[in-house]
Amino acid sequence: MTPRRIAIFGASGFIGRYVVRDLARDGAVIAACCRHASSAGFLRPMGDVGQIAPLSADLGDERALAAVVAGADAVVNLVGILYERGKQRFDLAHHRGPAQLAAAAKSAGVKRFVHISALAADAKSSSAYGRSKAEGEAAVRAAFPGAIILRPSLVVGPEDNFFNRFAAMARVSPVLPLIGGGATKFQPVYVGDVAAAVAAALSRDDTEGKTYQLAGPAVFTMRQLFELMLHVIGRKRLLMSLPFGVASLKAFFLEFMPKPLLTRDQVRMLRHDSVAAYGAPGLAELGITPTALELVLPTYLERFRRPGRFRPSHA
Repeated sequence: MTPRRIAIFGASGFIGRYVVRDLARDGAVIAACCRHASSAGFLRPMGDVGQIAPLSADLGDERALAAVVAGADAVVNLVGILYERGKQRFDLAHHRGPAQLAAAAKSAGVKRFVHISALAADAKSSSAYGRSKAEGEAAVRAAFPGAIILRPSLVVGPEDNFFNRFAAMARVSPVLPLIGGGATKFQPVYVGDVAAAVAAALSRDDTEGKTYQLAGPAVFTMRQLFELMLHVIGRKRLLMSLPFGVASLKAFFLEFMPKPLLTRDQVRMLRHDSVAAYGAPGLAELGITPTALELVLPTYLERFRRPGRFRPSHA
């Protein structure tokens, strides 16, 4: 049975909204935590009156964390960033913040703690993102030994920052860049399956202290992902190989944008595949059948098709 009172950090984000929806549907009373409570107001209609309460809570504020987790049966940490900007640093978002949250939850007597990491987590990664994710996992497990760690590959769905970005680019550009030749491998996982994994981790008796790799049913190279996307939106575009060195040079300038299209750290990440290890516990062990990417993309990329086109075609 799903814990009755759950504090969800990062509740207003891409994955968060699906986790809130599913847990509210199961009857949980939810503290929907994010940096600014006003940004989580849209979550309220997902539950009954008073069931979902948006709260302001920063992972760097130990007092706020202690106040929010007090009385909670479970805590879910979904906080993550793809690039650093201002006070938002990888170390705080992925390492020190989760460690403080896990410690606060343990002190408060919280029964379940679920931490979303990433398949890219690797203490030896050339990417600061990957290293900080690995450091966060270790710190969370040290503070809360029974923590359940979920490591998704590329997460896709209606609000994702991958297919939406490149489909929008394909509407205006005749060329799409393939960093490193597009050979990097991914095992995309549907956001609804990730939310279901969180719910399963909280409700099952056999998940405590375990790590699960969340990945879809098929492996794709970056090139194959672009080709599938273009097929779905009915457009034909040139896929141009961009060597890692050239991409890193371009990223040096792009990363100064308010919302950078690319950073040097992301280029370093693309040197590593994001594929589940063979035999590692994953969605199947949580009782979830992964959703095929080919079924997901048409449900939200239709708006990127040429006006008047209703069947897959090329333009």
